[in-house]
Amino acid sequence: MPGGQGPAAVKRCILHVDLDAFYASVEVLADPTLAGRPVLVGGTGPRGVVAAASYEARRFGVHSAMPMARARRLCPQAVVLPPRFDAYAEVSARVQEIFRAFTPLVEPIALDEAFLDVTGSERLLGPGVEIGAAIRARVREDTGLAASVGIAATKLVAKLASEEAKPDGLLVVEPGTELAFLHPLPAGRLWGVGPATLRRLDRFGVQTVGDLAALPEATLVDALGRAAGHALHELAQGRDDRRVEPDREAKSIGQEETFPRDVHDREALRREARQMAERVGGRLRAKGLAGRTVTLKLRYPDFRTITRSATGPEPVAASAEIAALALALLDRVDLGAGVRLLGVSVRNLIPAPAHQETLPLDAGEASPVPRTTEPVQRAVDAVRARFGDGAVGTAARLEPGVKDR
Repeated sequence: MPGGQGPAAVKRCILHVDLDAFYASVEVLADPTLAGRPVLVGGTGPRGVVAAASYEARRFGVHSAMPMARARRLCPQAVVLPPRFDAYAEVSARVQEIFRAFTPLVEPIALDEAFLDVTGSERLLGPGVEIGAAIRARVREDTGLAASVGIAATKLVAKLASEEAKPDGLLVVEPGTELAFLHPLPAGRLWGVGPATLRRLDRFGVQTVGDLAALPEATLVDALGRAAGHALHELAQGRDDRRVEPDREAKSIGQEETFPRDVHDREALRREARQMAERVGGRLRAKGLAGRTVTLKLRYPDFRTITRSATGPEPVAASAEIAALALALLDRVDLGAGVRLLGVSVRNLIPAPAHQETLPLDAGEASPVPRTTEPVQRAVDAVRARFGDGAVGTAARLEPGVKDR
């Protein structure tokens, strides 16, 4: 930001909209008998992690990113569900359409949150607080979901305001009042201040954003390095000139699983990779994207992690094509003492071509990529969106000796 300009000089009106307990809320909408009960979404094995917790579960001290085993000890009566990313992506796309009815300047951050710049919409739709209230009402009416909204002149303050507004609230930080809002907050609430940074700042007695703001910039640069020190000094002073970027796209879309026990069987890993490819493909198609590069990720029992990637001549979105590349990569890696975690992702994303052609593999591959026609793929996606990921799949997903019932 140009020297001498503060937050009060910025005339922008930025909203941060965050869907409350998104994954868990979608599951409650799909099964109304879960309403009012503690719901956890995430990995169900001993190494699983909580991806989302309903507010009923949070009262027991459960939060996202907590090991599922600990969450279950804290809240043994919780209903634990595996994530259904295709369903979440479909609902997210509907919410994004609502946002774009109010402004074209929408920057999605994740499936459940986005920044909106409504500066140019205020003349037509009214002040930001009215737009924020209208968005919340429209999201609830059209999807049944609750959304919390923060409104401010900068992205940083709007994001923090939406956190303060949760659950199901709206908070406006008026221009000129940013520092009064920011400085009492814990320093860890700022972007870029994680546990390691907090440990470095502890020797300066930093507890709040105000404590951080009181330190000279040179002190922060010495402690954290030039880039990080300067960035935190600016944020602590409420200075944030980043714009809402409507063309911001996800860098990659992926799926990974930490297994309850280390997996040594390559065929079992191949089945898991196929299922991940189906989920990743579904999320790509829901977003209208395709990607040129498929990446396989493995983590071993000693936490050593490797990735292997393959880039084809044409972008892929069909699950069978993603699976073929992922399996070819898996066949070339050493399983060692077993695999703790497996992941499949697609990156180098672009808008999906109108028709997905078969992706040719190198001449050395043992088998061609299965051809999946668009009508069949759309039908499969529709069935899964309605009945869950396990409702339909390829025969290759079944374990040997298992018959479909």
